[in-house]
Amino acid sequence: MSAQVPVKTHFREVQEELDRSGRAIFRDKDGNESLVIRFPYSIQYIHSYAEDSPFFLGLADGKLKGSRCTKKGCRFAYATPRGHCMVCGSATEWVDLPLSGKVHSWTTCHFGSEAFLKETPYNLAMVEFEGFGSLLLVRLKDAIEPELYVGMPVEARFNPDPKYLVTDVWFVPKR
Repeated sequence: MSAQVPVKTHFREVQEELDRSGRAIFRDKDGNESLVIRFPYSIQYIHSYAEDSPFFLGLADGKLKGSRCTKKGCRFAYATPRGHCMVCGSATEWVDLPLSGKVHSWTTCHFGSEAFLKETPYNLAMVEFEGFGSLLLVRLKDAIEPELYVGMPVEARFNPDPKYLVTDVWFVPKR
């Protein structure tokens, strides 16, 4: 004999039932029913940064690493590192980025993944650097939405206890 699973027609009710019992049936407007269960799981994930390793190791040393095309006629420079030039296809080399730049664009995030829930709302900015043709997406801290503007000077800050994640760097308004 199986336990009766509650049937709900609004997803908010399904969420409430999941909090209560861990299971519910969602019935849509056409009468189709879907079993929904709460099933938490955790995995250990092994990840290699491979060719991007210098970028993450640089963060731990308080450096931002970009890349520059090695072809003499091109030499396009990227704030977001890549192994090959997107202009001419030649190999690139690692270069240091400046630790300050300007806000090219920004947005305020009122929702975020679990890693950022405690920080919401938070700002993300596309930062441009002198001499580099691409932008770097980073968190922008110590600024509230009404203070932000395109062209605002910003500077990098680094996690003193690096985790070798992109969140080891963020930018703040340059004072």
